[in-house]
Amino acid sequence: MNRPNAALIAELTEDLQPVRAMKARDGLLLAALAGAITVLAVWLAADLWEGIAHGEASAFFFVTNGLLLVLGLAAVTATVALASPSVGNRQDAPRWALAMVAILPFTAVATVFAAGSGPAALVDPYSLHCLTAATGASALTFVALTYWLRRGAPVSVETAGFFAGIASGAIGSFAYGLSCPIDGVAHLGLWHVLPVAIAGLIGRTVLPPLIRW
Repeated sequence: MNRPNAALIAELTEDLQPVRAMKARDGLLLAALAGAITVLAVWLAADLWEGIAHGEASAFFFVTNGLLLVLGLAAVTATVALASPSVGNRQDAPRWALAMVAILPFTAVATVFAAGSGPAALVDPYSLHCLTAATGASALTFVALTYWLRRGAPVSVETAGFFAGIASGAIGSFAYGLSCPIDGVAHLGLWHVLPVAIAGLIGRTVLPPLIRW
């Protein structure tokens, strides 16, 4: 290597500082911690529904919250992976999980109309409360995943933001759902799924400018 090139390289690397390598395990632990704190906060603020332990919850209660948890885990894993660019980094799991969860609102609407009820049957006194509370419960996971994405270098910032929002909304709705005693198809299928769509939209629109590198 000739002297001019060596001097140029030395000048370019003079101010470089070593950084800690990002490990997917750390991102998953960060999201798990945020999710655990969210569940704890829901427990302290609203208490968990005793009907879960007493066998009073319907099968649809477990189906809905189980699918939300699966979607949250799949989207968190995808978001953490997208923070580290790599060739062929396809993330199909959250798309399939999202497709499964998307069936729930259609089931809610179909069930109500099949019973001969009108659109008013989709709304109950707790609908808006569950919508806003579950959306609010997604905040901590949203902040944690935003921090992780900002540390990384996502190639597709729109996809990363969308999955981060979906993950946050699913985990927030799952956490708050543990306190909700209304286990009907219409309520769970609509008002506990809408927070996922809202958080996904927020992630898709708000996060890309924050995580672009």
